[in-house]
Amino acid sequence: MSKETNDDTSAHATSDSAKKESIRRRDILKGLATMPVFGAFFGVLLRKKWLDDLKKNEILTELALEGKTPAVLPKTTMRKPGELIRLGIIGYGGRGESLVKSAGFAHPDWIERKRKDAKKNRLDKGLKAFLGQEDLNVVLTGVCDVFDVRAERGLAASKNDRRPGGGSGLEGAKRYRHYQDLLESDEIDAVIIGTPDHWHAQMTIDAAAAGKHVYCEKCMTRTIDETLKMTEAVKNSGIVFQLGHQSRQQESHIKAKQIVEKNILGKITLVETTTNRNNPVGAWVYKIHEDGSAETIDWDQFQGPAPNKVPFNLERFFRWRCWYDYGTGLSGDLLSHEYDAANMILELGIPKSAVASGGIYFFQDGRDVPDVFQTVFEYPDRDLTLLYSATLASGRGRGRRLFMGHDASMDVGDSLEVMAEWESTRYKDKIRNRIINTSLPLFTWHPGTEGIDTVTSATEKYFAPRGLMYTYRGGRPVDVTHLHIKEWLDCIRNSGQPSCNIDRGFEEAITCHMATQSYLEGRKVEWDPLNKKVV
Repeated sequence: MSKETNDDTSAHATSDSAKKESIRRRDILKGLATMPVFGAFFGVLLRKKWLDDLKKNEILTELALEGKTPAVLPKTTMRKPGELIRLGIIGYGGRGESLVKSAGFAHPDWIERKRKDAKKNRLDKGLKAFLGQEDLNVVLTGVCDVFDVRAERGLAASKNDRRPGGGSGLEGAKRYRHYQDLLESDEIDAVIIGTPDHWHAQMTIDAAAAGKHVYCEKCMTRTIDETLKMTEAVKNSGIVFQLGHQSRQQESHIKAKQIVEKNILGKITLVETTTNRNNPVGAWVYKIHEDGSAETIDWDQFQGPAPNKVPFNLERFFRWRCWYDYGTGLSGDLLSHEYDAANMILELGIPKSAVASGGIYFFQDGRDVPDVFQTVFEYPDRDLTLLYSATLASGRGRGRRLFMGHDASMDVGDSLEVMAEWESTRYKDKIRNRIINTSLPLFTWHPGTEGIDTVTSATEKYFAPRGLMYTYRGGRPVDVTHLHIKEWLDCIRNSGQPSCNIDRGFEEAITCHMATQSYLEGRKVEWDPLNKKVV
């Protein structure tokens, strides 16, 4: 008998076996549904458990999913022994300090504060998670910030021995007063750019020219023209570039992508995302540092490529996100996260058109970026619309990222939930036979659990494990920014491409700038992919 015949016979046998098992389960379900209840508590409980387990197996078989799929992804360390990478940080503000900490270097003040937090609340695992991070085999050798106080904080972090893997006698970083001096240093291999948006493009272009690998915070650029120039520079340089959308490391997002690829939702026609905040800090009204002054801040260097030059202004320095001269407003600051998550899961690319609206309705403090903002992106080639809505003056939760398909919808955050649609074509028979209850989740997934949890009862719905603050690797909670930086470093060492490379960054930047341009010009805009411009 030929190998083809053997394979074919085996396939038929497997198919027949699966059909018989499915028929057997249905027969048992029907039998259990009519089984008399004798009033004994354990009899009722046992009957219910049998029913629930059989329903779960029916659902998981339909979805071609396993009930115990690994929720903890395998460890992906690729570091070659002794291959040290020397890092420089440009922009050691709030986000810059967080990025450096995720690379393994925390300021002593942060260590002490988190130690006290853990002592007050044993559920606070911030310090434990930091010290438990993987040692990325890097040293911080350069710090550049235009504010003296922040630069000094960066230097202190660079020689702090309380770090993952421990250390002793770290030499510490050198301060550079201008970023170009840092890029020219032979003691720097790669740079993290944590500056305001208006500096991202020029610094990345200069870093690429100097042969330094780049991790850059979002939004990738401030304008479309900058996006084109920066993309070309990175592609022509051979450096490894990673854009700071760390949610790509969330296991829930990875799982959501697998669910879409299995066509569990059916045809997806609408994706809805939102951002709601209701406090001054959430609206970028940050505290103005008491030591901030014309003597401690290099104002001219801060302004740099900003289109409108103004006299020294502490509010603009510390709250730069409130002005288009330096930032990208709700579009580049918050919509960018939502778009990138949808792009990762669905591989959407750049939309054909964008229509945006909104205004400055609450924080009328001199800013020129809106505090209420809506955008509609159209993907006619995908028969899909992406909606984004945000307010900085209301904290009411409106859900997370919602993917709406004909057969089911999926709600994605740090966990995910899938609900079957009552009018689903795919699940019609199972809904009619009460295998699937559309008032309950088809299944849920939470980081750190054993895997997919099919929900068949209200009890399970309320007691299903909750999502955690950190994603998981190797069975322990890990900061997603740490994982995103680690991925970048692994690619530097192994000549790979990270998940949010320059191509994904180009898509993010153009999409966000389309929304901004639509808002500022009060019209619908479209992307011309041939001429690479917005029309």
